[in-house]
Amino acid sequence: MWYLTWRPTSFNPDAMLFSSLIYGAELFGFVGALLYLFMCWSLKLRSALPVPAGMTADVFVPTINEPVDMVRRTLMSAKRMKHVGQVWLLDDGDRKEMQDLAAELGCRYLARTENSDAKAGNLNNALHHCVADFIAIFDADHAPAPAFLQETLGFFADAETAFVQTPQDFYNLDSFQHRIDRSESLVWSEQMLFFRVIQPGKDRLNSAFFCGSCAVIRHAALDDIGGFATGTVTEDIHTSLLLHKRGWKSVYHGRSLAFGLAPSTAIPFLKQRLRWGQGAMQMWRREGVLTTPGLTLPQRLSYLATLMAYFEGWQRAILFLGPVIVLGFGVLPIRAVDHEFLIRFVPYIVLNYWVFEEVARGYGRSLLTEQYTMIRFAVFITATFGFFLRKLRFVVTPKRMGEADATRWTLWPQYAVLALNAAAIPVGIFIHWRSGNLETGAVVANVLWASLTLGVAALAIRYALRLAGFKRREYRFPLPVPFKAHLEPRGCTARASDISPLGCRLSGDVATKVSVGSVIHGELLLPTGVLPVDAVVRSLSVPEKPGTAGQPVIGCEFQWASLDDRLQLETFLFGSDLQLRLNGWEERVRTPLEKVSSWLGNTGSGPRMPAARGWSPLLYRRPGADHAIGVGFISVGGPDRGPRTVVTLDDLPDGSQVSAHEVTETGPRHVSGRLADNELVQTHAAPLYLYRLTA
Repeated sequence: MWYLTWRPTSFNPDAMLFSSLIYGAELFGFVGALLYLFMCWSLKLRSALPVPAGMTADVFVPTINEPVDMVRRTLMSAKRMKHVGQVWLLDDGDRKEMQDLAAELGCRYLARTENSDAKAGNLNNALHHCVADFIAIFDADHAPAPAFLQETLGFFADAETAFVQTPQDFYNLDSFQHRIDRSESLVWSEQMLFFRVIQPGKDRLNSAFFCGSCAVIRHAALDDIGGFATGTVTEDIHTSLLLHKRGWKSVYHGRSLAFGLAPSTAIPFLKQRLRWGQGAMQMWRREGVLTTPGLTLPQRLSYLATLMAYFEGWQRAILFLGPVIVLGFGVLPIRAVDHEFLIRFVPYIVLNYWVFEEVARGYGRSLLTEQYTMIRFAVFITATFGFFLRKLRFVVTPKRMGEADATRWTLWPQYAVLALNAAAIPVGIFIHWRSGNLETGAVVANVLWASLTLGVAALAIRYALRLAGFKRREYRFPLPVPFKAHLEPRGCTARASDISPLGCRLSGDVATKVSVGSVIHGELLLPTGVLPVDAVVRSLSVPEKPGTAGQPVIGCEFQWASLDDRLQLETFLFGSDLQLRLNGWEERVRTPLEKVSSWLGNTGSGPRMPAARGWSPLLYRRPGADHAIGVGFISVGGPDRGPRTVVTLDDLPDGSQVSAHEVTETGPRHVSGRLADNELVQTHAAPLYLYRLTA
């Protein structure tokens, strides 16, 4: 307030338009920050409630052009849920293969002869055929955990609850919206702030959004508003608004209970954000939001905060081009960069960062957030025209372009920002040297401003281009499991990693016994059971000399004897947070205050899976069973890693003596010791038991 109330007195009288634009961008950011603080100062964190006896939910899975394998995983996961009624496959593509898939899995199949109102029309058509009181909705790529309904249906004991929304999480951690820091065991997603902080904040105000997937909704509530909202391209937020206007309650349950497929590259990411922005503007135009009857004041402010976020594109465009105008034309938006300015501006900037990081609870990650803001700003500007125009289209890249060229074409606004700021720096310095029309302090400040802008643009563009070369058909899960190869004259055990339904990476002595094109008959020894599979060697890397750096590695493609075998692997991989929990990946970093607290000796955080460690598969003999072999994991040993950790699906008594084989990249290695400090970690696949291995 001290800075912003002073700023109008600092306007440059010779550049009032430029001064007003910069000040308007600052005011917009301040209003957005106030709305953000209003929503997120306090969060509502819920625990699952008991499910009333006999309560079930039908499942809707809408599809139009998704591949059969993707839809099968979602349908299978839906059928495995507890408290599930009928599972409906809603096919707007009217495809024979989808009808066959529904029959194969015992699901109801429903198709339309026309596609009016897109996804909302598809769902509304199904409502006319479904008599269930509650309906769970999953996009075709979202595989739910078995406990999804068990954790959400209990909230409907309150007869005024219209829907329960859960986070939309994603299993492909190599997507465009994910960033992984393996050295710190950190994984971050561009949507994490929304689902971990903003939605719980909205929940406190009874304004949580229905997000179109990973949610359960009451049939009677939909009947009350005439079904899912139509007339906009975002039926989810529009449906939320109509329900809140009618006085219905919403619930946000912040447990990750389903995992989908995030956009792998920048182009689908931007198309998705443009559609969301256009739909938000269409809803604002149709419903008014600030003036529409039925909403409480907190609900109006909550919706306003979300809708205003799309105008951030205009604000950022002004701030991105500000130093270009200053350095290129010698025009300042303030009278001078002097003491009066700096004593207000520096605390303003520091507090901006500090408050954002604290209220984001460690999910904000300012530098990464700025990169995605840079990537989105142009499509957000485009989306705001949806407030006035009925129909907008994403700029289509030429069909003959490769993915990298198409990405460069799509990111031309970011390239323009980078080029203009890069050019402005030497131009501004040269003009100052020749004419001295700007004070040295102003030149330094704007060179720093331009450097920061072009640095963020360069990082964002580089990341987008790196992922544009993404070629894999399937995500590979970083879960190591043993692979028992049946080779003559005797078999061997290898380490399988980077696993997908299409193949894996094998390391160990098996690589010295095969050649490219050969078939390895074997078994994947999953923690959930033994799975027979044939692996065709597609690539082979063997060190030239024994004992030299590097290990033998095979790239394999799976050949399945039956669809059931492949589905057993998919059941283990998809719809689970096992890869996150086993690798000990954290989603949040410490906030500045938490770091200060840590420096003062207050650790504050509770136990979690060991971080920054590699894992090897472990084969152990189950106590009391002479021939039964258990499959678990053991943390990679080393002189600086401390005590090793054993993870099993078996609940073994503390003090048990273990004699086992660790399957390493160089082959099996014997390990032994006693288990201590039993700790239970729940995952969607199965409960994991952690032990410290002692001598």
